Amino acid sequence: MKENKLSRGNLWAFALGTVGRDMAAAGLFLNYLITYVMLTKQLSVQEFFVISIVFVVARIIDAILDPIMGNILDATHTRFGKFKPWIVIGVLGTAVIVVISFTNTLQGWPYIVAFGILYLLFNIFFTMNDIAYWGMLPALSSNADDRNALTSLTSLMAGIGAFLTNTLVQYFTVGDHALGGSTVSGYAWIAIIFTGLMLFTQGLTVFGVHEDPAVIAQQENTPRVKVSFRAIMAVLKKNDQVLWNALLLFIYMIVTTLSTTVFNFYLIFSLGYSGSWNIIFILLGQAAGVVVFTTFSSLSKRFSRMTLIRAATIMAVIGYALLLAVGLLVPDNWGAGKAWLLSAANILPSVGNGIYYLILIINIANAVEYNEYLTGQRNEGIIFSVRPFVTKLGMAAGQFLAIVIYAGVGIFAATQHISTLERDAQRGTLSAVAKKSAVEQVIHNVPLNRTELLLGLITLIPLIGIVLAYWIYRHKLTIDETSYANIVATLKKRRGEAK
Repeated sequence: MKENKLSRGNLWAFALGTVGRDMAAAGLFLNYLITYVMLTKQLSVQEFFVISIVFVVARIIDAILDPIMGNILDATHTRFGKFKPWIVIGVLGTAVIVVISFTNTLQGWPYIVAFGILYLLFNIFFTMNDIAYWGMLPALSSNADDRNALTSLTSLMAGIGAFLTNTLVQYFTVGDHALGGSTVSGYAWIAIIFTGLMLFTQGLTVFGVHEDPAVIAQQENTPRVKVSFRAIMAVLKKNDQVLWNALLLFIYMIVTTLSTTVFNFYLIFSLGYSGSWNIIFILLGQAAGVVVFTTFSSLSKRFSRMTLIRAATIMAVIGYALLLAVGLLVPDNWGAGKAWLLSAANILPSVGNGIYYLILIINIANAVEYNEYLTGQRNEGIIFSVRPFVTKLGMAAGQFLAIVIYAGVGIFAATQHISTLERDAQRGTLSAVAKKSAVEQVIHNVPLNRTELLLGLITLIPLIGIVLAYWIYRHKLTIDETSYANIVATLKKRRGEAK
C-alpha cells in the first residue's frame, strides 16, 4: 500500500484538538474536582468518605469501559467515519457534565448523589471521546515519520493544556485573584471557560481533519481481536513481565497523586491561602518533566534502563527527603524563601518519576515481543490496554488514600470552615477583606503538628513506594536491552522457519 504523506492541516487540526480537552477534562475535572469539593461544599465526614468510594468504583468501571469502547469503535461504520461521531458525542456529554459539576449549588447528601451520577457519566462520555480521538491518529497516515511527528506535536499540545490548567486554576480560584471574588465563582467561571475552549479545539479536529482513505481501507481489512477484562487478566497471568510492570505503574500513580495533588493543600496550610506558591511549585516540577521527555532518547542511548532506574530512584528519594526536611526545618514565616526551597526540592522527584514512567511504558511495549516469545501470540491490543487500565486503577487508589489522609489529619475539617466563608463571599454576605482575614484565621488555627503530619505522609509514603518499586524492578524484571535483543532475534528465526 502506498504511504500517503500527512498534510499540515491534519497535523495541526488533530494536535490542537487536545489542548482544550486536556484543560477541561483531564486537567480540571480529574485533577481539581476533589479540591473544589473540599473548598466549596459542606459535607460530613461520612459524606466525604462516600465520595472516596465513588472515586474508586467509578474508576474501576472506567477501566473496564476502555476495552469495551475499543470494541465498539472497531464495529462502527457511518458516513462520517468511525471516529468523529464518538468524538462529538463524547465531547458534548463531557462538556455538559464538567459545567454542571462546577456550577451546581447542591450540598450534603443531595450533592453526594449528584456527584456519583455525574462522575460516572463523565467516565462514560470522556472514554467515548478519548478512545475515538487517539484511535483516529493511526488513520491519518501510515508513514512512520508522520506518525512520530503527529504523536510528538499532540503530546506537546497536551502539555500546553496541562500547563495552562495548573497555572490558571491555581491563580484564579483561591486567594485575592479568585474570579468573582470567591472560590465558588472562580471554579464556575474556569469550568465555563475551559469547556468553551474544549469545544472549540475539538471542533478543529472534527471539521479540520480528513482521514486517509487508504489507511481506513487497510484497517477495515485487518482482522480484529476483541479486548476484554477477562483477556487482560489472562495475559497478566501468563506474562509475568506485564504483570510486574503493571504493579509498578500502579505504585507510580499512587506516588504521583500524593506528591502533587495533596501537596497543594500542604502549601496552603503552610504558606497561606494563595495560589501563587502552588503555581511555582507545580511549574518548576513540570519544567523538569519537560526536560526528561526531551532528553530521554539521548539518555537511553548512553545508559542502560537499569542505570536510569537506579538514578531515578536516588533522585526521587533525595527529593522527597529534602521536601520533608525543608517543610519541617524551615519556618513558615520565611514565606517566599520556603516556597522556593520546596519548589527546588520538588525538581528531583519530578525528574526521577518522569524517567521511571517512561521506562515503564517502554517495558510494557517490549512485553509484546516477550508475549509472542512465550505464547506465540503478540496480543498488542490487550497488552497496550494494560497501561490505561492500570493507570486508572492507580489514580483511584491514590485519590482514595488522599481522602483518607485529608480526613485523618484534620485538613478536611479546616476546609469545611473555608467552604462556608467562600459560599458567604459568593452570596455577597461577606466582603473580600473579611473573607481573607477569616480564612487566614482558620489556617492559623490548624495545629502545627497536623500540618507536619500531612507533610510526613505525602513525602514518606511516596518515598517508601519508590524504594519498593526499585526493589521490584531489580528483582522481578528480567528483560533488559540484551535479553530483549535476544528475544527479537529468536522471533525472527521462528518466523523464518515458518516460511
